[in-house]
Amino acid sequence: MMLSVHDLAVARGGITILDGVSLTLGAGAALVLRGPNGIGKTTLLRTIAGLQPAIAGQALLPAEGAAYSGHADGLKATLTVTENLTFWARIYGQRDIAPALRAMNLETLADRDAQNLSAGQKRRLGLARLLVTGRRLWLLDEPTVSLDTASVALFADAVRAHLKVGGAALMATHIDLGLDEATLLDLTPFRAKSPAPGQGGGFDEAFA
Repeated sequence: MMLSVHDLAVARGGITILDGVSLTLGAGAALVLRGPNGIGKTTLLRTIAGLQPAIAGQALLPAEGAAYSGHADGLKATLTVTENLTFWARIYGQRDIAPALRAMNLETLADRDAQNLSAGQKRRLGLARLLVTGRRLWLLDEPTVSLDTASVALFADAVRAHLKVGGAALMATHIDLGLDEATLLDLTPFRAKSPAPGQGGGFDEAFA
C-alpha cells in the first residue's frame, strides 16, 4: 500500500474542518479529492504531507515520504530552468533532469531565468520538480492552475507515466485529466460539525 489514511481529522485556523477521513492508495492508482471550495482539500493534503499536524488519526506514507506540489511553484527566481531542476534533483539524490525537461516541454526554455517565465511556464517548471524527486507518491493541490489546454495534457501524460511504473497520486483538482486509473473521493461526508463557540486560534495555513 502506497498511502493509508485512517480516521484523520484536520484543522484550519485551529478549527477542525474535516473529521474521520479514511482512504487507501495502492501502486499505480490515482485518487482525486472533490468537494466545494473551502471544504479542506488543501488542508488535508498539507496534513498528509506532514506540513501541519493532524488533530486526530494517522497517515502512513512510503518510507521515503512523498513529493508535494502546492499552490506555490517553489522556484528560485534568479536561477535558470536547468539550474532550478538540477538543484531539486540533487536535493533528492537524482541526476538526470532531461526527462523532466522533455515531459513538461521546457527544453527550449532551459537557459531562461525562472523570473522571466510566464505564469504557465513557471507552473510547468514547478510540476517538473515532481519528476526529479524519485518519490513514488505524489500529493498534488490544484496542479493545473495557470496551465493552458496543451500543458494540462502534458501534465496528464506525466501522471499517467508515473502510475504506469508503480507510482501513485493523490490530487485535488476540478479538471478531468482523463486518467482511467483515477477514482473520486467526495470530502463532503467528512465535513466536521460546527465548532463550539470560541474554538480556534491555533495553526493557520494562510502563510503558505
